[in-house]
Amino acid sequence: MKIFAFAASNSRKSINKQLVTYTLTYFDGYEKNLIDLNDYEMPIYGIDTENEDGIPLPAYKLASLIDESDLIICSFAEHNGAYTAAFKNILDWVSRIKGRKVWNDKPIFAMATSTGARGGSSVLDIASKRIPFNGGKVIDTFSLPSFGENFDPENGITNENLKTELEEKINRLKSTLVFTV
Repeated sequence: MKIFAFAASNSRKSINKQLVTYTLTYFDGYEKNLIDLNDYEMPIYGIDTENEDGIPLPAYKLASLIDESDLIICSFAEHNGAYTAAFKNILDWVSRIKGRKVWNDKPIFAMATSTGARGGSSVLDIASKRIPFNGGKVIDTFSLPSFGENFDPENGITNENLKTELEEKINRLKSTLVFTV
């Protein structure tokens, strides 16, 4: 089984990337591909740019990574209650590939974290509702509130209740995928 993972952030010190990286430790024995969105930077989407220059190669590369995966794990950073501009731009470009559903009917484990007590819940809600319209299947979600208080770079999630919640969701996810993939 191939897992495609990323943080929907272009921050070099992304707390969402730390959460995704930690989450991947629960998938020993699986083929894992963790990317950095900075490697898929493209011009700001606009119809004029598309008509003049076509769809950038990084959009096709990202679409290929989606297609090759059996599961997508994404942690959404929250900017002003919504997606980051970097992620939204990539989403817009991939959605323009002719005949394509962005997520290609892949199962998605959607997560979010933030330094605040709501843990990126606004963007997680937006993503969970929007993903199915772009051809994805949200299998489950997880929000980690107050990142600095509940996560340690060396040990991962330090709040036992939140750690147990994530572990239970991952175990359900694994058992679900056995039958759907």
